[in-house]
Amino acid sequence: MKATESEFLSFTFTGKKVRWAQKCLGRFKYRILKRRWGVSMQHRLHKLAQYIRGWMGYFRLSEYYRPIPLLDQWIRRRIRCCFLKQWRKPKTRFKNLVRLGVDKVNAAKIAASSKGYYRLSITYAVQQALNNSYLAKIGLVSLKDLWIRFHHHR
Repeated sequence: MKATESEFLSFTFTGKKVRWAQKCLGRFKYRILKRRWGVSMQHRLHKLAQYIRGWMGYFRLSEYYRPIPLLDQWIRRRIRCCFLKQWRKPKTRFKNLVRLGVDKVNAAKIAASSKGYYRLSITYAVQQALNNSYLAKIGLVSLKDLWIRFHHHR
């Protein structure tokens, strides 16, 4: 923290700028998605939406936009990772990827891959199957959309 900055209630004040404290971002990422949380995807997305809306409601005063798109991408990647972990077996992965519109060759490559869930979650086939519009349709709240809505409707 610089000499001209002050921190209060998880906000950092620098001159006329208000942004959230850097520690808050770490806590947000730690709390947001636990891959080993044994609940249904519907419940996970419901709790995630509650947390994101609450977090964004609290930090809506902040004018700090730069990390928002990257954080939004990271959340979607973690959700894709959770889907892959849920589909554990190669046969299930193949069946679900094909059902979501991936061609059989690419679905077979992903299903047979020995790479980890997080690494597979950024592949083209997984992103094609679990695209942003599909994730929004099943209930994933976009941090970027909330930020834009809060800051352009003042």
